[in-house]
Amino acid sequence: MAVYERRTRVSAPLEAVWDFHSRPSGLEALTPEWLHLRVEAVRAPDGDTDPNVLVAGSRIRVSVRPFGVGPRRRWVSVITDRERTDGAAHFRDEMAEGPFARWVHTHRFFADGDETVVADRVDYRLPGGRVGGALSPLARVGFDPVFRYRHRKTRELLE
Repeated sequence: MAVYERRTRVSAPLEAVWDFHSRPSGLEALTPEWLHLRVEAVRAPDGDTDPNVLVAGSRIRVSVRPFGVGPRRRWVSVITDRERTDGAAHFRDEMAEGPFARWVHTHRFFADGDETVVADRVDYRLPGGRVGGALSPLARVGFDPVFRYRHRKTRELLE
């Protein structure tokens, strides 16, 4: 499985960064416009279809249409883990349906004084068996613009 990682420092306290990333609206705010994201549905484990916070068990169904070209691509993610401790927090979403053979995105947040370190790690595999697996490391070229945007936007909105 291939791995993509990116980290940035945000001049905002952990609680503010954690709260922002924990909400469905954070996903929308951190997605580049050129992906044409549409949040189709969000469902909390208790059945709530308009949750304030994405807790473990929440399902998020979105579609994207990169650059407005081609058909919309559907993606369903499930929050599989979420934990806040003193000085750190993380949550993990896993693709349940979508374009990758495997996608596990771990979002980690670490307090550093009045700042927060945001660290993303994506473990992924392209579809296509062995060929997709061999080509998976090349996908990072497409991830860089998306994650650069996410981290820049986090700083812009929270600092």
